[in-house]
Amino acid sequence: MFTTVLRPVAVRSTIAIALFVLFTSCGVKKSLRDMMPNVGQYRTEIPDRVKINDSTFVLDDNFLTKNKQGQWELFVEGNPLELGLKTGKLTQELFNQQEHIFVKKIDELVPSEGKQNLLRKFLAWFNRKMYLNIDEQYKAEIYGMAQYASKDFDHIAEAYPRVMYFHGAHDIGHALQDLALVGCSSFAAWGDHTDDGQLIIGRNFDFYAGDEFAKNKIIAFVKPDEGHNFMSVTWGGFIGVLSGMNDQGLTVTINAGKSNFPLVAKTPISLVTREILQYASTIEEAIAIAKKREVFVSESIFVGSAKDKRAAIIEVSPNNFGVYEVQNSDHLICSNHFQSAAYANDKKNQKHIFESHSMYRYEKMEELLEENPKITPKTAVDMLRNKEGLGDTEIGYGNEKALNQLLAHHGIVFKPEDLKVWVSSNPYQLGEFVAYDLKKIFGEKQRLTSYESLAVETLNIPEDPFLGSEAYRDYEKYRILSSRINDALASGAHLDQNLLRAFERSNPEFWEVHYLIGLYNYRKGYDTIALEAFLKAEAKEITTVPDREKVERYIRRLKRRLNK
Repeated sequence: MFTTVLRPVAVRSTIAIALFVLFTSCGVKKSLRDMMPNVGQYRTEIPDRVKINDSTFVLDDNFLTKNKQGQWELFVEGNPLELGLKTGKLTQELFNQQEHIFVKKIDELVPSEGKQNLLRKFLAWFNRKMYLNIDEQYKAEIYGMAQYASKDFDHIAEAYPRVMYFHGAHDIGHALQDLALVGCSSFAAWGDHTDDGQLIIGRNFDFYAGDEFAKNKIIAFVKPDEGHNFMSVTWGGFIGVLSGMNDQGLTVTINAGKSNFPLVAKTPISLVTREILQYASTIEEAIAIAKKREVFVSESIFVGSAKDKRAAIIEVSPNNFGVYEVQNSDHLICSNHFQSAAYANDKKNQKHIFESHSMYRYEKMEELLEENPKITPKTAVDMLRNKEGLGDTEIGYGNEKALNQLLAHHGIVFKPEDLKVWVSSNPYQLGEFVAYDLKKIFGEKQRLTSYESLAVETLNIPEDPFLGSEAYRDYEKYRILSSRINDALASGAHLDQNLLRAFERSNPEFWEVHYLIGLYNYRKGYDTIALEAFLKAEAKEITTVPDREKVERYIRRLKRRLNK
């Protein structure tokens, strides 16, 4: 997760810029001709979509439906082109809505036509070789999906290259913030550390691109003609995998790492993990697939395997490759730093461990695993929802040192040997975790006649009681007020001190609250009030070393000005 103090504004700005340059880097005509997939080998007769109601759409045995928790469930099968065409047709409204969200952010945050032209030229060069690193089957699937892309943005770029580069959004956004846009937490337990000895995996995908972006999650169940059937959590217009499990009990999740800025786009990490999920059934097979793909950012691929009855971490970067496995242990933890011997002397990784919140979250997962010697799916969910710091200290809601940063796109728990998975519902990972059984979903044809939710409701894990608390209501007030204060800091607008006091009351243990109050008063020349706020911030659990240094600089500066 990006760690600047103006986090919501900065992250949204970064993502908007990243997506703009992705969308507008498609103007090289030669590359456009070369990147076209050979789709002539595939059957393309797709039936008309039938609308059952406002939340259920059907294409023969393929369908999209919305469950009562507000999640969309997608089931598609076929060859690569069919998968793309069916997914595009079934999810067209969701797909188009996501594009509108992205472009709206672009218009808001990159209003300068001159800057847009510069970015367009840079990314046209940067993305010039991405298509060479994407497997033909995924280019065909993307091409099929692109037939249902919004026509509103054809002036930006043609649909197919636009959607292809969209699959590098995670990687580009990652790169534009010094490769630290996402701050995810993952853990696995097995053997004596679970109640029945089976492997259990939990992860939070802490990727924040705005509330609207996370509103329409899609839980996709895909039955390809070749490879393994699988599920993943995704969104409209995206075939890559961020969190998923196949019918062999192999799971993949990704955690961003730290490395140098790439010079050219290669294989988007989400398509590497898609290939692993579709074609691997063991950790060894997953490693072999990851090794053959060239990536352009650093990433930890957390792999769980029912056949191996354990988990491992594949650590990839443009110039290095490592595998981390624990010996004589029954658990594995992953945050956002590398652990394998291949990165032992990596200075950027060492600096990241020292300066960021990655090691803190790692230690918090260790603490929770020690407190819970017999992990179940329910205790795994409780860990993902944990909002406290080390030693159960209060560190403020939304602190990136917490496992639950109250911004996750989704949380997910896997039980690979039973082929069961639990996916969080909104908001964040606080809503009900909805259970799915892949044995039933991929093994029972009769389900397709009812088009009802694929969830196993009796296995659902209830919503977090925090949702009904005063603290949650205060946190929502904090988010609103934080946005107002960030806007005022950007524009120089005046704020009433009563509003700032209400802001402090909304989330008093969070260092960033006091920092923003201090920054506002500092810029207005209210030095005594500013110093008081910065001193309060300094006493809290500050997220990163650079953030702490920033607070300390303001304190020193104000003490000099006030002769203290």
